[in-house]
Amino acid sequence: MRRGRWKGYQWWGGGVHWFLLSVELQCLGLQAMAWRPRRGCWQGGSPACQNLMKMTGWRTYRRPDEKSGGHGVGWSPIIPYSFKVPDGWDEVPVSIADLGGTEIDLRFANPKEGRLFVIVAPVRRFADDLDDATIEKIGNPEKVISAFGPEVIGENVEGKVLSSATAEHSGRTYYQFELEPPHVFITATAAGNRLYLFSVTANAVIAGLQWKRHYKDLKQIAESFRVV
Repeated sequence: MRRGRWKGYQWWGGGVHWFLLSVELQCLGLQAMAWRPRRGCWQGGSPACQNLMKMTGWRTYRRPDEKSGGHGVGWSPIIPYSFKVPDGWDEVPVSIADLGGTEIDLRFANPKEGRLFVIVAPVRRFADDLDDATIEKIGNPEKVISAFGPEVIGENVEGKVLSSATAEHSGRTYYQFELEPPHVFITATAAGNRLYLFSVTANAVIAGLQWKRHYKDLKQIAESFRVV
């Protein structure tokens, strides 16, 4: 009996197990599917596809359309956003006493890897004529991180920006920053009349060790943020 391995699966016999291949191909579009943390499952997909998703170790969270949160009378509903997290990251309660106050829309964390939060702020706090905002209309990367970085880290960001980059996805521009110290990735974009700030960092108690050990995963989380 011949024995070998194919992409983490054991197979026996004279050829590749084509059923498993078809399942993997079926799951190539998983990033578009939503994971609701309160239900602990993915939306859509066959049971075989869901099992394969669990084995990859990453999940995609999408803000539910029905989730409340308008940040003030007269503001339009928050446009949903999504991001990827490794298995083991879970939603945690948001407190109005947190840095960022009532504008923190969501928190996730893994005690062994790090934490993240999403700030959704009305653009009119910063400009009066941006009801259909883009991040470019708000400013260039230097202006944005200087103005909004303190919203994330609670202090001036001068001299703390290690790198910045610009990315475009589905016609929307995202500014991406790495700051130190404290070590943090920030992704910023705008949509409708909202500014979105996505922050990913290590846990405070063992920040240095976590940052080094999980740097690649934390960066991948930060770069996966999308407003949909």
